[in-house]
Amino acid sequence: MARSESTDVLVVGAGPVGLTLAAELRRAGVACRIVDRLPARLPYAKAVGIQPRTLELFDRMGLVREVLDAAVPMRGQLTYVNGAERGRVELVLPPEVPYGFAALPQCDTERLLEEFLGRYGTGIERSTALVGFAQDPAGVTSRLTTTSGDEVEVRSRFLVGCDGAHSAVRKGLGLSFEGGAFPEEYMLADVEVGWDLPPGYGVRSMHRGEDGTVDDLLVCIPLPGNGRYRMSMLVPPELSAERQLSGAAGDGDGVAHGLQGGTAPALPDIQKVLDRLAPEPVTASALRWSSVFRISHRLVDRYGEGRVFVAGDAAHIHPPTGAQGMNTGIQDACNLAWKLALAVEGAAGPRVLPGYDAERRPVGEEVVDRTVRHAAEGVQADPTDRETLVLREAQLLVGYRESPLVSPLAPDDPAPLRPGDRAPDCGGLAGDIAAHPVRLFDVLRGRGHVLLVYGDHPAGDVSFDLACAARELTDGRMETHRILPAGVTARWTGVPHHHDSRGEFARRYGAGEGAAFAVRPDGYLTACLGPPTVGGLKEALGRIFLP
Repeated sequence: MARSESTDVLVVGAGPVGLTLAAELRRAGVACRIVDRLPARLPYAKAVGIQPRTLELFDRMGLVREVLDAAVPMRGQLTYVNGAERGRVELVLPPEVPYGFAALPQCDTERLLEEFLGRYGTGIERSTALVGFAQDPAGVTSRLTTTSGDEVEVRSRFLVGCDGAHSAVRKGLGLSFEGGAFPEEYMLADVEVGWDLPPGYGVRSMHRGEDGTVDDLLVCIPLPGNGRYRMSMLVPPELSAERQLSGAAGDGDGVAHGLQGGTAPALPDIQKVLDRLAPEPVTASALRWSSVFRISHRLVDRYGEGRVFVAGDAAHIHPPTGAQGMNTGIQDACNLAWKLALAVEGAAGPRVLPGYDAERRPVGEEVVDRTVRHAAEGVQADPTDRETLVLREAQLLVGYRESPLVSPLAPDDPAPLRPGDRAPDCGGLAGDIAAHPVRLFDVLRGRGHVLLVYGDHPAGDVSFDLACAARELTDGRMETHRILPAGVTARWTGVPHHHDSRGEFARRYGAGEGAAFAVRPDGYLTACLGPPTVGGLKEALGRIFLP
């Protein structure tokens, strides 16, 4: 008989998405377990791009320093067509964005997340697979098996599938996963080369035939190490035929996506492609791993049902163009985690859990459509202006203005920020004791729901009233922080405060003479109140918190 155990949230899948979700749940004080069918972390550089928005989320968690120490900068992309350079994309962001683009092998991202999760006393339960589950109005009963033959029945309040393209959770829910697949097969290789190309730039080298179509392709992404790149290229017919004969075409669910079985490419296979397409003569060495992979593009019809949800590749798969997949999944996890935390505590209003699908599925749909277009035509063929293109690739334009969890502003309101927008960073916040100013993200780091009140309000006025209301309306779950104009002396110290010494907060938030901004744990705005009133705050928080 299977032994019975319980937890608040069971997370299936210990890739970057599942680890982020588990870490955010534990950081919020929620009990959770995370299981994975694999016996150990795979040493592969699969997803390698880390977007600026993901670094902002890691900053909020308290993990960004470790990631920055391990990663290398991604400065842009060089494009070659038939041996000639045809363009250079510079990944330049506005100066107020705190982080640039980075590259880090997925195995290292997982290692850092696992170590971070371990700070909260939670580890991965490996060699453990989900074989079935059933939910009822009070919770979910999941059946787990281990490679040693043990059977465990886990009762949880919620179940989340972060278990990839062949998700057992998605199949158990009966979610549709519509889309298609690219006919091409590719091979991946983690190698070193000694060319003289500028460091920090990706390389996209193509050969176009007489009819203008691309018939050969090489894509190289820089990785930490001396001349180390993760390269992808078309599979030669002989390797493709061997792969097909091996019968490794997925797990029978019709989804061919990701690393495949069969014969792995060797250094001579990689060298042949470099001889044809490398911008300059070069020899590949130090092959760490290689594989053949396939690309599908699919999206679920809904991101969950009842007490069971899916995130990451379990919900959306698409071409790796622009390194959107893992980063989109990490945003799924951060979006869902705070909602689950409120639900576990019994503090979530009726819109909160449905708000996960309402907010994240449109994002998944846009990412799938865009990456499919870019895979076919190249990022440089996007009609969007270059600045918008880079901001979108950085995932800094993701927002939830149409979410049922935010109060929309009037269409003619000139405010630069609206509820549902990303809460931007700013510098120059000076304290009364510390000699050096800090960033707004320093103030938000490690916190949950935060109310930022801007302006010079005397004791007993709106700042004090808002702080009391925020505490009462959220049962103590929302902290208040005051931002004072430069030169204004704090007339009461009921809550922490900083001075907007350079006026950056007022400019970027359009704060005027007085305003308040409610920021969610995932760094998006719940409310923009100008002028701030207790009634406006109550209406906004009433969309999230139970009375």
